[in-house]
Amino acid sequence: MGSEVISGRLSDDQKGKRKIQYKWIALSNTTIAIFLAMINSSITLIALPDIFRGIHMNPLVPGNTSYLLWLLMGFMVVTAVLVVSFGRIGDMFGRVKIFNLGFVVFTVFSILLSITWMTGTSAALWLIVMRIFQGVGGALLFANSSAILTDAFPPNERGLALGINNVAAIGGAFVGLILGGLLGPLNWHLVFVVSVPFGVLGTVWSYWKLEDRGTRSPSSIDWWGNLTFAVGLISVLVGITYGIMPYGGKTMGWASPFVLTAIFGGIAILVVFGIIETKVENPMFHLSLFRIRAFAAGNLANLLASLGRGGMMFIVIIWLQGIWLPLHGYSFSATPLWAGIYMLPMTLGFLIAGPVSGRMSDKFGSRIFATGGMALSAVSFFLLTLLPINFSYIWFALLLLLNGLAMGMFSSPNWAGIMNSLPPTQRGAGAGMVATFQNSAMVLSIGVFFTLIITGLASSLPSAVFGGLVQQGVPAGVAGTISHLPPTATLFSAFLGYNPMKTLLGPALGHLPAARAAYLTGKSFFPHLIASAFSKGLDQAFYFAFAASVIAGIASALRGGKYHHAEVPAVEVELGEALTAS
Repeated sequence: MGSEVISGRLSDDQKGKRKIQYKWIALSNTTIAIFLAMINSSITLIALPDIFRGIHMNPLVPGNTSYLLWLLMGFMVVTAVLVVSFGRIGDMFGRVKIFNLGFVVFTVFSILLSITWMTGTSAALWLIVMRIFQGVGGALLFANSSAILTDAFPPNERGLALGINNVAAIGGAFVGLILGGLLGPLNWHLVFVVSVPFGVLGTVWSYWKLEDRGTRSPSSIDWWGNLTFAVGLISVLVGITYGIMPYGGKTMGWASPFVLTAIFGGIAILVVFGIIETKVENPMFHLSLFRIRAFAAGNLANLLASLGRGGMMFIVIIWLQGIWLPLHGYSFSATPLWAGIYMLPMTLGFLIAGPVSGRMSDKFGSRIFATGGMALSAVSFFLLTLLPINFSYIWFALLLLLNGLAMGMFSSPNWAGIMNSLPPTQRGAGAGMVATFQNSAMVLSIGVFFTLIITGLASSLPSAVFGGLVQQGVPAGVAGTISHLPPTATLFSAFLGYNPMKTLLGPALGHLPAARAAYLTGKSFFPHLIASAFSKGLDQAFYFAFAASVIAGIASALRGGKYHHAEVPAVEVELGEALTAS
């Protein structure tokens, strides 16, 4: 058998080398997965105008707004809903099996997205459904990647591993913005094609190299728990999504019976889910995990941090696209790409702080870094309120860098602290719950930020629009109609890279002198018109993010000292094939 094999097993030296090699294999697999999933969570943000032009559909027509929202948010909603269930299934049947299936599902539906041949409503529905199923693949990957890393790395190295994984997540989100801006104008199909080679590579690499080294907890599936959790959370997130849409002549739909029923009905069903989980023998998620101080405090901090930063990216993009970039000479059609480029300092901050703070937390614990990160985040949000609406870019870039450093300083140690606190048999479900809190908070944050911005716009924008248009010779009747349109249309127009005034004025432009029409649809009229009203809502949004960061910092400080859940000794596995080969 050779000197390297002792008593039918690999030698300690050989097993040690194999363990060291495997942890980097696991890190490479999961990093590809998270990077790919996060690229696809953001790539449509910038490419939406090209996608809708490609399928010959105007997303700003009131009847089409729901297609716009679901293409934008469907991926996030489905990943938020499914990660806990898929994490628990991974605990039961093997995390690597579920993770590998995620690569297959993700790749198949990326292909189906890229071959869309229809136009109009049929194409929009096809894209939405395929994006939802692509999100299922993303949920399978999200739910098990952290658990696989936690199984592969020793406790004193998990911060570094999860830090690199978190960097891949944030980096992927910003790479997605830029890729969407670059590929969309060339051919909108490329926005989805770009995922296919990475998906194929990840699928082959994971099936070839990944091994299930986690501790399984075989049990029956908690069908009622899965069903009530999915229905309740979907209901809440759908309610939030429709809450930011106009309803019955009002600027938003928070008073809509459908929205109220969806949100409060969903909350009621989630309460039922909690009751079920305390009664069944094998629950989908053990609520007793929240008795672990490090797990409960880390999740609360994660929820609040995601609430603070989730909608920020959308609002800052609108700030850049609707006001700052046009005032600095960029055409509205070019603003989506440049908004992504001008936000790169935030990514840089995260790339620097994520791995460093994760590695340091391995040595000193998570609390000091996660709490300090939230303190810095609060400072960055407060300082953003001091910037003028037409800022000097150097100060804007420095504040984005500070925010990225703060979020990187928080995220990696916080994830490591949460994962280290979990029993080995519950890592999949626990990681899924962390991802659910994070993704759900992102959707809720978008709803909160948009609501604050739209409320600020609704208070003063109508009079500003009416006065500005009449002053430029637009008939009072036309100006009055436009001024009473919901601000949501104006925001979405700027967000999508359309010239808002050209969209709003439409045929009325043909009745104006050419010079007046050119000025109204130029780069300065709309930004100056909206700046004052937008600034009020923007400040309110940043104050909300400031408060969320402060409370997240307090929650993080309450997590206690450095804590690792007692590890269950791994059972040595007979390597029959290796012995036979030797």
